[in-house]
Amino acid sequence: MLRNYIKYFLLLLLIGLASCAKRGTITGGFKDSIAPTLKISFPANYSTNFKSKEVKLVFDEYIKLKNLNKQLVISPPLKYEPLITPLNASKTISIKIKDTLAPNTTYSFNFGQSIADNNEGNPLNQFKYVFSTGNYIDSLSLKGRIKDAIEKEADAFVSVHLYEVNDSFNDSIIYKKPPSYITNTLDSLKTFKLENLKAGKYLLVALKDYNGNNIFDLSKEKIGYIKNYITIPNDTVYELELFKEKLPFRAFKPTQASGNKLLLGYEGDLSKIASRPKVLVKNKNQIVESLTTQYPKKDSLNVWFKPLKTDSLSVSISQQNYIKNYVVKIKDQKKDTLTLNPKYNGVLHFRDRYLITSGTPLVKFDTSKIKLVNKDSVAVDFTTVYDDFLQEWYFDFKKEPSEKHTLSLLPGAATDFFGISNDTLSFKTTTQQTEEYGNLIVNLQNVKRFPVLIELTDEKGELIASEYSNSETKIEFNLLQPNTFNLLFIYDDNKNKKWDAGNYIEKIQPEEVIYFSKTIRDVRANWDDIEFFDLSIPYTPEPKKKADPNSNRRSSF
Repeated sequence: MLRNYIKYFLLLLLIGLASCAKRGTITGGFKDSIAPTLKISFPANYSTNFKSKEVKLVFDEYIKLKNLNKQLVISPPLKYEPLITPLNASKTISIKIKDTLAPNTTYSFNFGQSIADNNEGNPLNQFKYVFSTGNYIDSLSLKGRIKDAIEKEADAFVSVHLYEVNDSFNDSIIYKKPPSYITNTLDSLKTFKLENLKAGKYLLVALKDYNGNNIFDLSKEKIGYIKNYITIPNDTVYELELFKEKLPFRAFKPTQASGNKLLLGYEGDLSKIASRPKVLVKNKNQIVESLTTQYPKKDSLNVWFKPLKTDSLSVSISQQNYIKNYVVKIKDQKKDTLTLNPKYNGVLHFRDRYLITSGTPLVKFDTSKIKLVNKDSVAVDFTTVYDDFLQEWYFDFKKEPSEKHTLSLLPGAATDFFGISNDTLSFKTTTQQTEEYGNLIVNLQNVKRFPVLIELTDEKGELIASEYSNSETKIEFNLLQPNTFNLLFIYDDNKNKKWDAGNYIEKIQPEEVIYFSKTIRDVRANWDDIEFFDLSIPYTPEPKKKADPNSNRRSSF
């Protein structure tokens, strides 16, 4: 009997041990979704007559600081950054102030979303520590929104500055000193709110402040501003449009790119012929024959010179009142040679001009050595235009549907700056049927003024087509390749047939731009898409489509 009891006991013990060894899922209860809260601070938040050099913030749980350098906004800005510790998990934050604080001033430390609980990362959104060195806390505020003057979406992390207009104020202060008050849109907002302000007259400016020094860097940064000074208090919601100013022309030291070419970097807009600089190349006191062309898609110029034996060349660049002189050492390098490359060596669409680019600048043409024929070897009339700045050679002719063309260049058809002529070349192109293209008809509504420019771009923002109107509100884009498009409308106030940025010092705002409210997806082959573009409706981004939860599921078969 005793032996049987022992057997049963051992069996039960083994079953118990086996059940204990089974693996299971540990459940931790509900996920923490509550942000930390401030329990107490020394000195107290919203203190007056503040004189302390250190602040202690105590929270109800362990917190950590994330992206503090991007998220923290101190207004008014301090000359010396405060020391904020610790950066690891703690219930207490210490702020050591290294600056001399201004008298009778309200300071705000806005931590954005940098304070989060240590376990789940729940952020304490827009937590502020505020104090005043005077007898009261300034409580006025100002609201607004940010947009980009030419792009669909404004940048993230845009600084908004208020400069007090007083006896020491002038408009150039934005290049020299930090503002009286500052805030930031941070990474998710296109709106802003400046708080804890005192009454007065101010200049309101927005900056895409890349180097974070609270000062406008004209060469790199975007700016938006309200032309007239504003007064606080007021209830206006201000809109600031960011734009990149056109820089005055400035040349950088050239470098040797080949045995017959220098590369000259520059800043400024050279789209107008009158704005292009004069470049003079000398070997000692002797002028060297040279040509200047645009380097493709870069802010650089090609300076071509006839090969010669020398150790260095002097280069003089002048534009209106601007003059710069450089000396460039010359080494024996491989020289650029003549090449002719067609942009469309295949299908030539009806909206495109036939184009040949040259590897070296062309200076002489012999049309008697150029022949264009169709598929039946019948000659096709053509004209040519050469852009000597862009090194682009255009051939214009009447395009017929479903037609093949052969362009033949006999030796000597083109001669470059160095006296080299082309060999025999032959290029073929084909046109498609008109039914393979679609048409887009845009009916403009509520146009405030003329002339206007309407641009059609692809999803990447590349220009596909443009139309200019002095009075017509029905705009047609015909023979388009089926694609997805965006529409951009510009009030061309200076009538130069392109969009122009503003200028802060001259108090010129950028030309007004309006985007069509939706992406156009209905331009299909052999189809007319008709759209109504109401210019009184401001652009709002289309809501992003939610991902289909089943779209990435793998089949079980």
